[in-house]
Amino acid sequence: MHVIQGAIPLFFACILLELLWSQWTGRRISRLNDALSDLSCGVLSQLVGIFDKALTLGAFIWVGKHLRLQQLGGFLPEWPNRPAVLAGDGPLPWTVDGPALLAWGVAFVLVDFCYYWSHRMSHEVNLLWAGHVVHHQSEEYNLSVALRQASIGKAMTWVFYLPLALIGMPWQLFVVCHGLNLIYQFIIHTRAVGQMGRVTEWVLNTPSHHRVHHGVNPQYQDRNYGGVFIVFDRWFGTFEREDEAPVYGITKPLRSWNPLWANLHVFVQMVRDMRRTPGWRDRLRIVFGRPGWRPAALGGPDRPLPVSPETFEKFDPPVPAPLAAYGFVQFATAIVGALVVLRSSAAGIDAGLAAAAFFIVVALAGVAGVFERAQWARPLETARLVALGAACLALALTRGAPALVTWGGLGFAVVSLVVLWRYRGALTEVELAPIM
Repeated sequence: MHVIQGAIPLFFACILLELLWSQWTGRRISRLNDALSDLSCGVLSQLVGIFDKALTLGAFIWVGKHLRLQQLGGFLPEWPNRPAVLAGDGPLPWTVDGPALLAWGVAFVLVDFCYYWSHRMSHEVNLLWAGHVVHHQSEEYNLSVALRQASIGKAMTWVFYLPLALIGMPWQLFVVCHGLNLIYQFIIHTRAVGQMGRVTEWVLNTPSHHRVHHGVNPQYQDRNYGGVFIVFDRWFGTFEREDEAPVYGITKPLRSWNPLWANLHVFVQMVRDMRRTPGWRDRLRIVFGRPGWRPAALGGPDRPLPVSPETFEKFDPPVPAPLAAYGFVQFATAIVGALVVLRSSAAGIDAGLAAAAFFIVVALAGVAGVFERAQWARPLETARLVALGAACLALALTRGAPALVTWGGLGFAVVSLVVLWRYRGALTEVELAPIM
């Protein structure tokens, strides 16, 4: 199992602890609609990851096998590809393999170095920003935001890790170190921890440093790119200390909970800007220039404006409690389905698994529409629940699945339809989510 997938129970346990801390201290750090949007983006990212491994990891393996420098003259030693700590038969219950431990330590630092440049370029190149922006759209800052990951960005940033394959780092070593890097980053997405000790703050990326990274305050933008270590930011001039309370989100709020729109909206804006821009030089700059750059014909570059927590208005459309409960239940069932799909994908991908993943994505989009009170959510959710009920009924009649699952699924679909149509009048918003 992938390192990240194996850590999913830990993620949810930590989110629960943070919520308990929030209740204990009286600090409101999360909202249901925002948290479900974060988790929906994370689920979508994991589902897409099932299908893009051939590109992201496959390229690393191919380069390591055919182009690593050890094959060109032997001036680099081969990386040890074995555990650093083994069961021992002496006075201690373990033994340490020195060369392997050194290899793991070097690999961990190099992975974070590559992550720094991958992350930095994702903020400095508009095309890469379009794939990364998902992670910054939340207007809160908590552990669920850490799981708000992009689905498209990985297909563009994998190239930053290929130098590790060129120097012969085994792909297994890379996968584990990269996974541990991301797990560390999960725990720093919190407001429950203030500034830490001087040495820790100088060397490691801490919650304080990463809060700066998520801030849209002008002085905080494009700062603190490190994953585990903050020293690379200090060395390359991108470090900023947390001095004032950050305002979280992006400079032009998304104002939508839809995970599909979250992944696509900057790409859509990019295409629209290119169509309205004369000259290929400026069109290419829209794609490969800095985010926010616009030619004079479109009004010139965007300039970030001063913001403060007191004046910033968060996206938070009110939803009737029964409809919110409906959305939460639909989301919970989608999460269960996603976990089953992710576990089943280890045995291979087939048409049934792809169809299940598609159905889960549709469910997540429907949940987003409910919390936006969007008019399009009513026909989408109706069609989805009718399809679910029909599928369960067909399986029940043909005994294609356990009776508890089929008849239970049919009952769930019917009850959900009744609730949806009872409160359909609340789904009245017809405006599309604004671009950027």
